[in-house]
Amino acid sequence: MPSRMEDFGFFLSRVFASTKARRKTWPFVPGTYFVTDPDAPVAVTTLGSVDLAEAVSLDSPPGLCIVGKVETENIGIEKIIKNILSNSAIRYLVCAGNEPPRHLTGATMIALFENGIDEDHRIPGAPGMRPILPNTSAEEVQDFRRRVEPVDMIGCTDVQAIHARVAELAQTADARPAPTPIASRMPAGTTDIQRVAAAGVDPQRIKLDKAGYFVIHVEDTMLLVEHYSYKEELIRVIEGRDARSIYLTLVRNGWVSQLDHAAYLGKELARAEWCARHGLAFVQDGA
Repeated sequence: MPSRMEDFGFFLSRVFASTKARRKTWPFVPGTYFVTDPDAPVAVTTLGSVDLAEAVSLDSPPGLCIVGKVETENIGIEKIIKNILSNSAIRYLVCAGNEPPRHLTGATMIALFENGIDEDHRIPGAPGMRPILPNTSAEEVQDFRRRVEPVDMIGCTDVQAIHARVAELAQTADARPAPTPIASRMPAGTTDIQRVAAAGVDPQRIKLDKAGYFVIHVEDTMLLVEHYSYKEELIRVIEGRDARSIYLTLVRNGWVSQLDHAAYLGKELARAEWCARHGLAFVQDGA
């Protein structure tokens, strides 16, 4: 028989998981990044150099808006596009750090600026394994290329050199003609993505079915789980404050099809909840 504390914990999970999803502020798309000044003109990606992102964010010069890693040449790049398009202050994107092996995200990003995307949403001339942006429209890519100038520092892991380039670009930004003003907004297509408030239910009533894969994020005290198809298409985002309500929501809706996948998600969600409670960074393990 469950203890009173367990009963109380289950009650809290039901209350918090059933609350309405929050209205998000910029950056709209969840991810691992550091915002220093939302009104500054320079964004930096450290590619596959994960620890470099935090180092660049510390004691940064005026002009740095946001810095974060990007390890995949499809979903990772899409998130950069969505967040930058929703902030009209950003004028430059610095690609620094070391390339993720095989994904070659930096070179793929440069190819995107040079060539855009084709009718199949593929980036022509990109060297990454799967340079496809299924959740991004041609109009978004065109707007991104028009408004933002890429700065190639691929391979540079020197924090001082990156800071110096940021400071230089910030001064240059004042002299550049301003692009057509675009109010900060939810990125195009985001409002069409279903956002699901996680809620615990009786596991005996669950019916399993085929599913895609999941990317787990921690944002403040909230767990955000992105559900993707095997074509890298973002289907929905599930939000909750505890691992239990989220995995029960996934299974109840048939979004998990195999027991080993469900076990993996349960493990990762438990880790994410623990990190959220203790204010620690969460990095999802491979399946």
